[in-house]
Amino acid sequence: MKAKFNAARLAIYAFLALALFFFCLPAWFALVNSFKPLDEIYAGNVFGLPEHWTTDAWVKTWSKACTGAPECKGLSQYFINSLLAVVPATAIGTLWGCLNGYVLAKWRFKGSEGVLFVLMFGSFIPIGLFLFPLTVIFDRMGLSTSLAGLVTVYVIYSLPTALFFRNYFVGFPGELIKAARIDGAGMLRIFWSIALPTARPILMVVVIMSFTNIWNDFLFALVLAPFDSQTVTVGLNNLINVVEERAEYNVHMAGALIAALPTTIVYILAGKHFVRGLTSGAVKG
Repeated sequence: MKAKFNAARLAIYAFLALALFFFCLPAWFALVNSFKPLDEIYAGNVFGLPEHWTTDAWVKTWSKACTGAPECKGLSQYFINSLLAVVPATAIGTLWGCLNGYVLAKWRFKGSEGVLFVLMFGSFIPIGLFLFPLTVIFDRMGLSTSLAGLVTVYVIYSLPTALFFRNYFVGFPGELIKAARIDGAGMLRIFWSIALPTARPILMVVVIMSFTNIWNDFLFALVLAPFDSQTVTVGLNNLINVVEERAEYNVHMAGALIAALPTTIVYILAGKHFVRGLTSGAVKG
């Protein structure tokens, strides 16, 4: 039995090691090539460490690379645009979803089951179906001239996160709500002072998911954002597709790492909270 147990554990570790290698290989490829001169890459040194370390590709990617704009200014402005969009959209969308999930779980009203069904159904609709009607709406309401319209779309599209909060608040003690109502507290007061502080685990889950989805969004940013307010994913696509005398792979790799850096930092700093939040939501739902 012990031999079988050890063999099974060894097989699991081997599989995990293989999966780790599989997922880390692209990151290693991008990292080492971003610090190489372009001539070294074309000479065939692709997977090895750089013979001559240089940060020229990173500097060019950030401030000098051409992305199809009138001036070659790299990804810096695209990166800033993404930050300006993702921070308010994540904060507002998370709080909005939390409030709606709380209402659906604890303040039942006529038609609440229908609202729940619509949220569940809407979460399975591809975002591409929303592009044309949103384009028309943006044009008629004048929302296509700044990042504010794009943030609005992100907030609206994050509404299905209410399902996570609804499942979490189903297990919230109803006695606390009844006691607060007896003391004269209204719905918003109970939510802000009692329910919201207890929802930290699921809040972290939704914040991480929303931040990642918004930061990695390409279609909405490409179609709905004005040219001077496009996000880093659009900028990276433009960077790679700009016609050069020869492809600057080191610049492309540096651009991919710059675009991936914020979500990587978020997962490193809050990864343990993500796991705890998923477990907590599963138990309470």
